[in-house]
Amino acid sequence: MVDINKLISIVIPAFNEDSNIDVISERISTILSPNQFELIFVDDGSSDNTLLKLKKLHSEKPFIHFVSFSKNFGHQSALKAGLDFADGDCVITMDADLQHPPELLPQMIEKWIEGFDIVYTVRKDSKELSYFKRKTSVVFYKTLNKIGDIKLEPGSADYRLLDRTVVNLIKQSKEYNLFLRGFIAWVGFKKFKIDYEPNARYSGTSKFSVIKMMKLAMNGFTSFSIRPLYFATVFGGIVSLLAFLYALYAAYIKLFTNRALEGWTSILISVLFIGGIQLITLGIIGQYIGMILKQTKSRPDYIVRESSKKRLM
Repeated sequence: MVDINKLISIVIPAFNEDSNIDVISERISTILSPNQFELIFVDDGSSDNTLLKLKKLHSEKPFIHFVSFSKNFGHQSALKAGLDFADGDCVITMDADLQHPPELLPQMIEKWIEGFDIVYTVRKDSKELSYFKRKTSVVFYKTLNKIGDIKLEPGSADYRLLDRTVVNLIKQSKEYNLFLRGFIAWVGFKKFKIDYEPNARYSGTSKFSVIKMMKLAMNGFTSFSIRPLYFATVFGGIVSLLAFLYALYAAYIKLFTNRALEGWTSILISVLFIGGIQLITLGIIGQYIGMILKQTKSRPDYIVRESSKKRLM
């Protein structure tokens, strides 16, 4: 066990994880001493017995806390809530399914004691990970690193340690639907990387669907880059130039030659192509406008129905 005179907060989002909660809390308790850490589970609107188990755990072990949402607000909001409620000198975030090895906790804490403000983990590709998920992950990180103002290592996970200074910066952010991986990469500070091989999921199935993956990817792209708007402008300019040149060509054929243009195929292709570009461009612009709308409404990232501890301001 790690012997330090500081409080460590461990934040674990939980959405329908009633079969994993007892196991992960027990595993962490064998690695860290109960007087060294607090464990905060964030119940993200679960429909199973997750909340009941958390209440039972809290009654038996007061250092295990719970924060329960009024509905499902998503993984990123659950992480943000955990940071808001954490009291520790540092905060570690991890998943409830035991794919993030708890055995890495002592090494993460040791690196923090050495002076690193952020200790983050990078997942090595596992054979158990589906081909689709591996490839989409590679595409996501490559695209984000190309068009974004931040650099994320492929395989970066939400299994990380944050110093209290970094946590306070995140809490002060007024950004709606905050993309934590990007924000943490953006703030800088002294970082240390730990590579890990994910464990097999202890129980249940992944709650991270393809649609949720796409939403997270789109949020990442639009939160830290406006280059898609530049691409839309440049692409629109290129298409307009080609259309203008084609119009000149058509006029030349009509006025200076005896050859009539059939035109139906070329016109149809041109209309469909330009229409497609317009729809893509409008979609990109609409995504940014939608983010502006959500930001101006200033709705909370999450709503807490009940919790076992007070939120720190």
